[in-house]
Formats: sequence, C-alpha cells, structure tokens
Amino acid sequence: MNDSGRMAEAIWNELPHHYTGVFIDVHVVMPDHFHGIIILDVGAGPRACPEYIHPVNVGAAPRGRPDNGHPQDQGHPQGGAPTLSLFDVVHRFKSLTTARYRNGVKESNWPPFPGRLWQRNYYERIIRNDAELNAARKYILDNPMKWAEDKENPAYIP
Repeated sequence: MNDSGRMAEAIWNELPHHYTGVFIDVHVVMPDHFHGIIILDVGAGPRACPEYIHPVNVGAAPRGRPDNGHPQDQGHPQGGAPTLSLFDVVHRFKSLTTARYRNGVKESNWPPFPGRLWQRNYYERIIRNDAELNAARKYILDNPMKWAEDKENPAYIP
C-alpha cells in the first residue's frame, strides 16, 4: 500500500474516535477504490439485531462497539441516536481523505488527481443478519485477490 492508501486507512480507523455512534468493521484499501462496513448505533440497543454478536471470521469486535456482544449489555440502551447518517459518515470520510490527499500533493509530491478524487456516489447495503454480515466481510477481504482480473486495473489483460 502506498502513502495515500495508508492515509485513507488511517482516516477510516479514526472515524469511531471522532463521531459518536459510528463503528467500523472490516475494510480494504484497493488501488482505485475502498470497501468497508460501517455500523451506526441508532440507540435501539443490541436486541435490535439479536443475531449480531461480533465478527466471527475477523477475530475482534468492530472498533468502538459498546456492547462487544456481552449478554449483560443486551436490552440496555447504549446512548442516543447517532448524530451522523451513513451519508454524513461517507461524506466526511471522502472530504477528509480529499483534503489530506491535496496536502500530500503539495507537501509530499503525490501525483495530482484530475477532477474528483472520489466518485460522486457510493454503494450501500443494509446488512440484516450474521449470514449477510459474514458474506460482506468475505467479499471485502477477498477483493484484493480479484484485482488482477479487474478491468480498471492498468495491468489487466483480457
């Protein structure tokens, strides 16, 4: 991973520390895109998704998640609704990475980008149960192995 990828990953990892009710799960930085799972605490408590305990295939609970799957926390609200929507979180992630990338162009000779650093929109999906969560995690973690076959890869050979 290059400096700009490490910068994007660092900003991703900082999100839960700066925004109440925002938690992160697995992620991957790709050469031309980013995949990650964002968990928003809507104040409903863990019984809102009783099947969710913690990441099975990753080895650690999402960073910052208040209940960490402990049964004694079930049914007890974990604070108020998040101050940010998913749109807000993604917007801030894109804004922060763009600003830091511009600084990298000025201060560290990173290659400038034409137009926008990020595409205008993003793909979102609500994950409703453990099976969907584990499938999404697998897709994200396996994504780097598919880069050689990606048509956006400059080294791609059909």
